[in-house]
Amino acid sequence: MQVKTYLEDTYAGQADTRVIAVGQHDGRPWAAVENCLFHPQGGGQPADRGWLEDVEIVPVRDEQPGLIVAVPASGDAAWPEFTAGQPVRARIDMETRLTHAALHTAGHLVEAAGRAQGWELAGNNHFPGQARIEFTAPRPDPRLAEPEGREEVLAELRKAVAAAIAENLPVTAEADSAGMRVVSLASLHSAPCGGTHVGSLADLHDLVLPALKVKRGRIKVSYSAAHVPR
Repeated sequence: MQVKTYLEDTYAGQADTRVIAVGQHDGRPWAAVENCLFHPQGGGQPADRGWLEDVEIVPVRDEQPGLIVAVPASGDAAWPEFTAGQPVRARIDMETRLTHAALHTAGHLVEAAGRAQGWELAGNNHFPGQARIEFTAPRPDPRLAEPEGREEVLAELRKAVAAAIAENLPVTAEADSAGMRVVSLASLHSAPCGGTHVGSLADLHDLVLPALKVKRGRIKVSYSAAHVPR
């Protein structure tokens, strides 16, 4: 059985574990480990950068075995003959992990601020340099039609986000009655989510909302964020 350690502990950077299965994914070899540190791309979050022994890998979801599997990051990589039961060391690039966790958590916070405006979530992207949350507004807001009004709304979003960080709301994850993992920012916001997150909102650093744009009926709020230095 594979344990998705990346869901249980964002800050776990290394694990001595064992291979539980091997196979092929799109013509490339893969190995799956018991204690999986590697977050695959999904839910608007990019994949972790990681290593299995000394080989750089990319984690992907392979639906056939139902596992997160590690495939070589480069086609030129020397891939060891991993075997089931073999002890191995897995590790991730923590700087990359913390960047992704901060951006994903910040995205939930921006979503919460937008929902407080009466908006509904329409899309998200938590990639570095591309991060944004998209909304639709069930009720027209005349402020969004003019640059001055959009800046007024953006100022309200910034104020709400800053207040939640100053309050240092905890970030928690638990399974609901249906077994779905739900991430919560205290009582401010909850959403089903399979991403990595910071421990509390005070772990967010340099959270900036530079722009709000309205295009084709969608309100697009861009943002950037980092993890506090560790």
